[in-house]
Amino acid sequence: MTEARRGFLLGVTAYALWGAFPLYWPLLEPSGPVEILAHRIVWSVVVMGILVVLLRRFGAIREVLADRRRTMLLVVAAVTITFNWGAYIYGVNNGRVVETSLGYFINPLVTVLMGVFVLGERLRRAQWWALAIGFLAVVVLSIDYGRPPAVALILAFSFGTYGLAKKSAGVGAVESLTIETAVLAPVALGYLVWLGLVSQTSHFTAEGTGHVALVVASGIVTAIPLLCFGAAATRVSMTTLGLLQYLAPVLQFLLGITVLGESMPPGRWVGFTLVWLALAIFTFEALRHRRRCLALVAEASAV
Repeated sequence: MTEARRGFLLGVTAYALWGAFPLYWPLLEPSGPVEILAHRIVWSVVVMGILVVLLRRFGAIREVLADRRRTMLLVVAAVTITFNWGAYIYGVNNGRVVETSLGYFINPLVTVLMGVFVLGERLRRAQWWALAIGFLAVVVLSIDYGRPPAVALILAFSFGTYGLAKKSAGVGAVESLTIETAVLAPVALGYLVWLGLVSQTSHFTAEGTGHVALVVASGIVTAIPLLCFGAAATRVSMTTLGLLQYLAPVLQFLLGITVLGESMPPGRWVGFTLVWLALAIFTFEALRHRRRCLALVAEASAV
């Protein structure tokens, strides 16, 4: 098997696992979203700590922590991914899986928008059209829901900010997630201790060994797709990786309307169709621009 094919399969695995998350988090009920989030952080840092030992990444982590700028960027990433994880868990455990898929559908558009306002990037005409259609879609969906799609918007903007911070930090996946979860772990652990000893409303050990196993597994469930993604990113082109990112929200959307039986009234279909149109324009334009750039590079090399 070639490296490119292995990378493609690893990428598919990563996004397929992320797409199946709506089936996993409800298994952790009756734990509430905040309790699940705290456990996810704590058990993720345990899993990442084991990986750091096995992969001998202590030196790389010390190097990152010695750089104040990169450390602060990872603190920002840690805070934003907390909002992202929390909103996602809340959404899938409260019958809003379709809305969570919307968040990841519009994330590429939000990322481009952030590039304009934060990094001062310039957009091409087709990109502006894609953003305009995406904005119209949010308006249509807000009318259909009777409220702005808050979960979707939190997911899109928090993940966009997370990606921007991670890109600016330039840290490997294992080192990055280890530091991020380590930053969050004291607060998460403190909350779990308070939940168990003070308020005595913890569900961790109150629901049997099966529940304990599922909660502990949240760390592994978090780490595995991330590692697959990291391995894929080094083996396939960014174009392939960019196209694969749509797999997760597609699976979430399909799970929402089929297995989980969420309703899709006509107005919602209109809104999602507009989102998909915006993404089609955005993706087609990006692929065409990349081909044009490659052609120019080839011409310059031939001279």
